Parts: sequence; C-alpha cells; structure tokens
Amino acid sequence: MCPYDNRRGRSSGLPAWTVAAADAGTRLDKFLAAPGRLGSRAKVAAALERGKVFLNEVECTLADASTRLVADDAVRVWMDRPGSASRRPGPYKSGALDILFEDDALIVLNKPAGILSVPLERRSQAPSIVTLLEDYFRSSGKRKPFVVHRIDLDTSGLVVFAKTAKAQATLKDQFRRREPERVYRAVVYGHPSPGQGTWHDRLVWDTKALIQKETHPNDPAGVDAVSHYRVVERFAATSMVEVRLETGKRNQIRIQARLRGHTLVGETRYVYGPDSLRPVDFPRQALHAFQLVFRHPSDNRRIEFEAPLPRDMADLVTRLRRT
Repeated sequence: MCPYDNRRGRSSGLPAWTVAAADAGTRLDKFLAAPGRLGSRAKVAAALERGKVFLNEVECTLADASTRLVADDAVRVWMDRPGSASRRPGPYKSGALDILFEDDALIVLNKPAGILSVPLERRSQAPSIVTLLEDYFRSSGKRKPFVVHRIDLDTSGLVVFAKTAKAQATLKDQFRRREPERVYRAVVYGHPSPGQGTWHDRLVWDTKALIQKETHPNDPAGVDAVSHYRVVERFAATSMVEVRLETGKRNQIRIQARLRGHTLVGETRYVYGPDSLRPVDFPRQALHAFQLVFRHPSDNRRIEFEAPLPRDMADLVTRLRRT
C-alpha cells in the first residue's frame, strides 16, 4: 500500500501529482518524465522497475508505462520505499518480465517498449531485460542469461535468451544463417504500393550519429538489408504493415520504411521531409516484434511464438480506424 495519508494530503518525501485535464491521454511514463517530475525516461523506467510508482494507490510496473492517464488520476512516486534500492525480482509474469516460455535451454519474453534488451555502456543507469533476468535467475539459483539477439529500446515484442553457452551458440548460428522467422507489425505513414513486396537496400552504420544510412551498392562497408512486407490494414493516412525480416540489421525496418516515404508513426530518429510534422501523436516508434519461429537448440524441433499488439499500439490502431 502506498504510504499516503488523506488527512495530511501526502506523506513526507512522497512526490505526488494530480493529472490535469490538459494531460489527460498522456502515457504514464511520459507524464513522469516531464521536467519538474522525474525528468527523464530512464529515471521513470528505473522507478517503475523498483516498485516506486503508484497510480491511484496501485503499484505500477514497467508493463504499465504506456497506461493512458485520465483527468484527476493521482500519480505518486515513493522515492525511498524500503527495499527499492535494487531491482525488484518480480512478479515476473505480470510485471516487467512477461515470460512466454522457459525451459533448461532458453527463455522467450515479450519485451515492453521503453526498456533495453541488453545494457549499454552509454546508458549504464537504464534498466534492461538482461539485468531483470539476472535478478530472476539469481532468485532461483540459476546462472546469468546469454544474449542471442535484441530489439530496440522503444520496440516491443518477442526476444529470446539462452540459459547455457551451448544453447546460445546454437541459436546464434541459426540467426547468422537467417533461419529464424522474425515477423514485425508496424504502423507507417501513407499506403505502401504495391500492397506487398520486398525492400532491398545497402546500408552502412554511422558510428557518430548512431543511425543506419543508405549507401552505394558497391560500398565495401555496406551490408545488405532485405525485408518482405505486406499491408495488413489501411487507414485514412496511415497503414499497418507486416514485415518479415530476411536479414536482421540494426534499425532495419525503421530505415527501410523511411527510405520509401513511409516513416513509422512515432519515429524520432529516421525522420525528415514532410513526415517530420508527425501528425499522429504516438510516444514511440509503432513497431512490435509479433512472431518468432526457430528450432529448439536441444532437439531441433520447430517452436513458434506470437505476441499480440501491446495496449498502446492496439489503442493507436483503434484510434486510426475512427479517423
């Protein structure tokens, strides 16, 4: 229970805000990241991860980051909550770790947007799935997780980690051979034409700007990026597309869609030209790792996973259907 005393307004050291009408519809994490509150998304994610955030007296987790606020909601942060100095180890199924499958060789998760897949040196304070898994494994006497692949910070959806070095090597070999089926759902501006096809580009990673750039087909530093897309649903000025990766380069879908004038809704990095106006309000790139199929590293059987659209993207689609 949040330590709130209605007779006094709020307890000492407990920041609290009442959501104004002007902030109605804002995501919980965006609301808290504003200047004068927690000030950054990394701090908000850490607070959510450590059980410090309460909405209307109910404890929130990273899975609640995309909750849309309504007028008069009470948002509170218990900064010095006992036991919150370190990451909270659970509950995992309903909390920050949405575990879809686990056995002795691997673990498959549905990652929420707003949390890193793996730690980054330049963002050492930001929480990651790896650090959450380390806590989870520690609580059950298991070893550390082994990274197989990753998805972007603000991309939600399926990601797999190995639990042994042998399983990691087998799975990474599958990814190197482009064997796993990796299917994403995205909401983009415009209506891709034709309704299905293949995107093939030569890309180079800009180590200074930390973005992918299109390069000459013969550039020795370039890499091939190939995606197969189909339009799932068209809206007035946007579309939902399904993209099946043949290659898996960093930010691949985001840059390939932009190169064809179909910037992802909510995109902030690969934005220029008319789409820079961003007429659709969405707090992240509308991209979700929807399906993942690969062979089990122990017995080679085919296993398949699917994660439905998270609440924020489902709400976006509902909103677009009404326009």
